[in-house]
Amino acid sequence: MPSKPKRPSRPNRFGIGFLSVFQIILFLAAVVFANYLASQNHSRADLSRSADYSLSSSAENYLKSKTLTARANPVKWTMVFRRSSPFYERVRALAEEYARTSDGTIKLEIIDPIRSPDRTSQFTAAYNLILVRDLILIDARPDEATPIVTETATGTPALNPHITLALAEEMLTYTVDEKGQRRPENFRAEDLLTARLVEAIEGKPRTFLFLADKSRIDSEGENSPWNNLATTLRYQNIRLIPTNLAGLTEIPDETNGLAIIAPKYDFTEQEIATLEAYWNTPRSAILVLLNPGECPPNLRIFLRSKGITPRRDRIISKVDNRLTTTARGNFTQGIPFLKDLAGQAAVFEGASSSLDVRENAEDLAIRKISPTPLIRIADGFWGETEFGDSSGENPVGETFDSLRDSPPPLSLAASVTRGSTNDDRFAADTSRMIVVANTDFLEPNRQRAENIDFLASAANWLVHRESLTGLSPRTIGTYKLPLLDAQVSFINRLNIIFAPAAFLIIGGIIFSTRRF
Repeated sequence: MPSKPKRPSRPNRFGIGFLSVFQIILFLAAVVFANYLASQNHSRADLSRSADYSLSSSAENYLKSKTLTARANPVKWTMVFRRSSPFYERVRALAEEYARTSDGTIKLEIIDPIRSPDRTSQFTAAYNLILVRDLILIDARPDEATPIVTETATGTPALNPHITLALAEEMLTYTVDEKGQRRPENFRAEDLLTARLVEAIEGKPRTFLFLADKSRIDSEGENSPWNNLATTLRYQNIRLIPTNLAGLTEIPDETNGLAIIAPKYDFTEQEIATLEAYWNTPRSAILVLLNPGECPPNLRIFLRSKGITPRRDRIISKVDNRLTTTARGNFTQGIPFLKDLAGQAAVFEGASSSLDVRENAEDLAIRKISPTPLIRIADGFWGETEFGDSSGENPVGETFDSLRDSPPPLSLAASVTRGSTNDDRFAADTSRMIVVANTDFLEPNRQRAENIDFLASAANWLVHRESLTGLSPRTIGTYKLPLLDAQVSFINRLNIIFAPAAFLIIGGIIFSTRRF
């Protein structure tokens, strides 16, 4: 007889349920363990197109320098911002990036004055502030025993010099459009926060005396070259103070450097003696920006004695049978304060002259003077000595003349150090000088990011603040998307009519397939 088919056994519901619960527990344990590992070991990536949320190399170098890491107490940052502020998220992310990069040397507290009125009252009472705007307070006092409020020379109460404020409105730069309306142009919060941090730690800005009686640089207008130079230095916590060299028998001791910009009028023998005396003092700093082919005779003699001779020429090249005065080259490699710019292209618009740099000269080495080229001009350029001369067979210098013109390689900028740079015991007392044979790069329509980075790094190197050298933060601008009326009309129809209709059709199709 055929055997009866076996009845299928009932599933073990208890075993299946236990296995399901066990798998869920294992899954939850794996999730918790993965989250714990991620919280302890993680990395951050800035995926924005222009790395808008990453700090610049100059800020990172400063945060990781001994200036901060050697502090006994961390620097306190208090961000008092309304969440409704249009810049809240960006400023918060930037402040948190400073705290993260500093490895604990910056302690950040974020306060919303609307949501935390009690904490806001405690903060304003502690620092004797009347809070009427969004700001970040940076407290870099050596210790908490140092008073928060001090008195000025006139007896007026003021915040301690090691406490600075970065106001929200200072983080924006404005421009006037063609209609005469003032509108935001760039967001420069990182520039401002780094400058305020340096100012809080140092207690006061460094000072450069600008020899106004020798210069002819344009100082009129908001976008004048002098204003742009002062702004660039101000973001490095260096204040440019106009003064007259005439009548000064010596440079004041509290001066951190001299700025000789576009000199037109020559120096007297007494003024050169004052300049020499200052150069021979430890830690002196001189910044020289020359107009092309123009250098007063006595200043030329002074610079020549330091190994740099400004030539009376114009750096030009011939491209496609057309003369160009836009000098192109590269930043010299092996210069410590230019390590982030080393080998990169250097383009200086306008007019430039070349410098004769006596590198490794024996007579200079005996006097412990070391000139070094900083910007090498590319091949194809030469120094034309008769540029603009309407006489002769070669009226504008269309070809290189080996007898009269300056042959390549050419240098556009150079540095000079006096002292034992290779001896750590005396390196901090060296005197330093930067010479650049171009002033047109200070004009707003000729400014380039790499040139401003070079100027900022050079200024910090002059004042022995190598920790702040590097690439400056890129400005975050506002952009306008031009659309025609027809394009705007199409976008409106797409959003109001076509997109909802497409979703209705897709929903109807899905509903009908499930129903039938």
